[in-house]
Amino acid sequence: MSSWGKFNEDQPSKKNWSLKEAHEKLTTFCAYQERCPWDVRRKLAEKGIQDEKAEQLIAEMIAAEYVDEERYARSFCRGKFRMKKWGRSRIQRELKMRQIPEKLIKLALTEIDPVEYWDTLLNQTEKKWEQTKESDPFKKKYKVSQYLMSKGFEYDLIKEALEEISKGD
Repeated sequence: MSSWGKFNEDQPSKKNWSLKEAHEKLTTFCAYQERCPWDVRRKLAEKGIQDEKAEQLIAEMIAAEYVDEERYARSFCRGKFRMKKWGRSRIQRELKMRQIPEKLIKLALTEIDPVEYWDTLLNQTEKKWEQTKESDPFKKKYKVSQYLMSKGFEYDLIKEALEEISKGD
């Protein structure tokens, strides 16, 4: 199947779930890894379940503690920071996209240790600095800062990290 084919809306979906089947599959889906209501809603829509039925199933998953937005946000925050080396801005943006409330996003961001955050930023800055092939130091700083901003680090911290790296050169 071509890559276009899997995104074509005219293509019939694989198989729609019955409500009983959906409940069983969702328990496995949510037990496997932390999920938020947005993830579950998307999965249900893929399988042909929407509106009140989807909301009812999501409510059941929340009541059975398979889905917990706070737990999800904290886990997401820790994972994306430690594994993908994302900054706070990127994590915040991704959580907003998943419709996590602002209060929970702020709480989740407390999972990131400020010292570990700074060390990660410095490490990423050094790594990108070494990889960037640019003779003009201004262009090199620009390229490195753009990369770090795309990873979600704050500009003021990037500036400090670049100054620290520059001292070493």
